[in-house]
Amino acid sequence: MTYNTTAIAILLVSFLVMVFLRFPIAYAVAISAIFCLTYQGLPLSTLVQQMVKGISSFSLMAVPFFITMGVLMGSGGISEKLLNLADALVGWMTGGLAMVNIVASLFFGGISGSASADTASLGSLEIPMMVDRGYDVDFSTAVTISSSVEGMLIPPSHNMVIYATTAGGISVGALFIAGYLPGCLLALSLMIMSYFIAKKRHYPKGDKFSGKRLWKEFRTSIWALSALLIVVVGVVAGVFTATESAAIAVIYSLIVSVYVYKGMTWKDVWHSIDTCIDTLSIVLILISTSNVFGYCLTTLHVPELAANAIRGVSNNPYVIALLINLILLILGMIMDMAPIILISTPIL
Repeated sequence: MTYNTTAIAILLVSFLVMVFLRFPIAYAVAISAIFCLTYQGLPLSTLVQQMVKGISSFSLMAVPFFITMGVLMGSGGISEKLLNLADALVGWMTGGLAMVNIVASLFFGGISGSASADTASLGSLEIPMMVDRGYDVDFSTAVTISSSVEGMLIPPSHNMVIYATTAGGISVGALFIAGYLPGCLLALSLMIMSYFIAKKRHYPKGDKFSGKRLWKEFRTSIWALSALLIVVVGVVAGVFTATESAAIAVIYSLIVSVYVYKGMTWKDVWHSIDTCIDTLSIVLILISTSNVFGYCLTTLHVPELAANAIRGVSNNPYVIALLINLILLILGMIMDMAPIILISTPIL
């Protein structure tokens, strides 16, 4: 098989140059794809066709619903409820507030499915609280940012939906189940590291453990945690699809935020919807343009080229897995997870 190395170079080099010049990823992906299509003499109508095709998926409808659910729960007083529950659960330990930060991210990640929503909703509460209790600013910020990654692993993660759609033939429910173990292991690792740092720096402990307080906070937070059961249990049990469960969870979140916790008014709801639209527009543009990029990669047989290059290094599956993880690690330094999934999945 012959490869159009010039077209491949134009596609990849122009993309990398624009990324390092700090172009928005969606623009970098689209412009590099336009360069590639133009060089190959393909009509630019291909660009529009592939962009529309990229977002014409029933499964992808779950993404805006999950984003909306996360925004509603984050703005409706859910963050404070989860923080109080986490505080009652682990706040008594050495470095208690760091533990609270991590466990709260575990809870909130299971509701929002987004690292950015986690950071925005919990970070504004956690970081000032930790600093006021004598924690260093750098440590407080580092714990908040690193623990927010749990939102990408703990279901429902909209990145899992994007991956299932991009890869094709993968069950969203199976991905949800698979996300729990690495998500919990990440949280446990962060807690162990935070414990030793807190002990070394003599950070304060919280109040003594109280089973009565834990039960009280659990009862208060049960409405928020039930959203997780609706999404995950419903999908895993096959009661409804990821898209249907996300839509039901949005309605549930709206009712809980407005009528149960009374943390939002209808005016706040409309403001939250504006925020969702802003976020969703970015996500959909990214998905649509990345589909064009993936189309260019496929037509240029880049996946076969990459597979041959990796097999040329080693046929050992462990070595191949390490190489793939190294590539993803490097990409993760300059790109967010969604574009990495959309661009690398057709190749790897």
